[in-house]
Amino acid sequence: MPSLLLGPLLRHVDATRATVWVEVDEPGTVRVEVTLPDGSTATGRDETLTLHGHHFALVVVDGLPTGERLPYGVHWEARGGAQADGVRLWPPREWSWPASEIRTPRAGEPLRLAFGSCRRAGDDGEEATRRVGVDALSALAHRMVEEPVEGRWPDLMLFVGDQVYADDPNPGIVERLRERHAGRADDADDVRDEIGDFEEYTWLYHETWGHDAVRWLLSTTPTCMLLDDHDLRDDWNTSDVWREQVSALPWWRERVTGAFASYWIYQHLGNLSPDQLAGDDLLNRLRGIEDDAERDRELDEFARAADADARTARWSFSRDLGTTRLVAIDSRCARRLDPADRHITGEDEWAWVRSLALGEDREEPARHLLLATTLPAFLLHGIHHAETFDEALASGRFGRRVAGWGEKLRQAADLEHWAAFHRSFRELVDLLGAVGRGEHAPASVLLLSGDVHCSYTAQVHLPGVDPAATVVHQLVMSPFRNPLQRAMKVANRLFDARPVRGFIRGLARAAGVREPAVNWDVEHGPWFDNGVMTVVLDPDGRAVLEVDHARRGPRPRLRRTLTEQLTV
Repeated sequence: MPSLLLGPLLRHVDATRATVWVEVDEPGTVRVEVTLPDGSTATGRDETLTLHGHHFALVVVDGLPTGERLPYGVHWEARGGAQADGVRLWPPREWSWPASEIRTPRAGEPLRLAFGSCRRAGDDGEEATRRVGVDALSALAHRMVEEPVEGRWPDLMLFVGDQVYADDPNPGIVERLRERHAGRADDADDVRDEIGDFEEYTWLYHETWGHDAVRWLLSTTPTCMLLDDHDLRDDWNTSDVWREQVSALPWWRERVTGAFASYWIYQHLGNLSPDQLAGDDLLNRLRGIEDDAERDRELDEFARAADADARTARWSFSRDLGTTRLVAIDSRCARRLDPADRHITGEDEWAWVRSLALGEDREEPARHLLLATTLPAFLLHGIHHAETFDEALASGRFGRRVAGWGEKLRQAADLEHWAAFHRSFRELVDLLGAVGRGEHAPASVLLLSGDVHCSYTAQVHLPGVDPAATVVHQLVMSPFRNPLQRAMKVANRLFDARPVRGFIRGLARAAGVREPAVNWDVEHGPWFDNGVMTVVLDPDGRAVLEVDHARRGPRPRLRRTLTEQLTV
């Protein structure tokens, strides 16, 4: 009897279409049936795609009515079998959560987008809660069940990195790794307890998305996703030195192949619209290959090429959400690492980002522009200046020996955000100014980020950009569930103390760092608790921020920390 191993994940939803992702344990045809208001059904089907022994489907359902709540179910059919032979996979026979549903947007309604990053998998039991705190996603799911949908449920969730920790898996995964690796002489001791290939990556995804509350949340809330360093390893692509060192290690090739291949099928593919899926070159090539081994080789070659030459794959993506445009920027894979010319994205990719942000392809200008990047562009000031100072050292401005010290500090202290790629930081500031001073400037430009295991909001001030017309904010939500240790919390607060940040700024200036014309004020935070942020965006230009943090209770719950109107 076939079963549903993971999912369903509701990925892309627009006015009339939706995509639903699943992993099943047998090849076949996956059918999604959506119940329409008149009692009829809209149906989509997809043949499973077998990759490294796992069977996936991404079902497109078309012909949905606009502005409706539509329950759906998932079924499996044997290839070539009649529909009557189908097996119901979702919802399960014994399931205490509400029906999964697709909510198609209605023109003119506000958009609610929830986001965050950095989540350790685990249930809601005492041991997991003691180790990593209350799960903000589980708390969000419980809130959604308890509160009416109208005006409260997120219309979209954005995951800005570190959904899985390949370099530091949970104890249960480590036990499985030790069993699988027992007797293998080719495992280096320092990575024996880390994820090593595609199969082991599947364990991480099953763990992080398999908990009932999170599974229901992902089945009924559209999602889009970006990857960050822990999807592969801490400090991934921080510098050319780091990359040269790790690429020479015997285990790296298989790790990076499994990372990119699994990210493509588990996370990235669902970021695409139905039209983009239909035209996706890799997906079409894989579907055209009948032999499983040959198909696996094709996927693995793509993954290795994506690592070797970032121009062969684009992980950045965009979505138009009514009057809001989301541009999600890959700030990890496409980096240019030459110390004399560091950039956080490739040249072609940045041109693509810039064109979308400026709305060069839109007939009607966007009222809100969301720029998602896993790494905050506008950090706490002391950390920003530390990163610019260290980049000056590591670039060789004071000689080779000092550059070596700067490189060691860069890796040891995770100095790898936009500030540590200062050319890219200046280009971003230039882009924000161009957007804000444009003839059809949006009412809000919001940078959505995670990574740093603390949350805060900062208003950004740019020359010639009137906040009364276009407001610019950096919004950072991290973690969903992976709090900092106490010592790191103290360090964050210390770096943001006025005397300390002034001293470090002086060092950066002495090292020749010249900042672009931009200022930012950290208005709220930093907070260090697990939580989730939500932006509420009206077509009329109003933007509101809601900050919620997870708290203990009979069940995980969210408590409102801040409600702030961002637009003037």
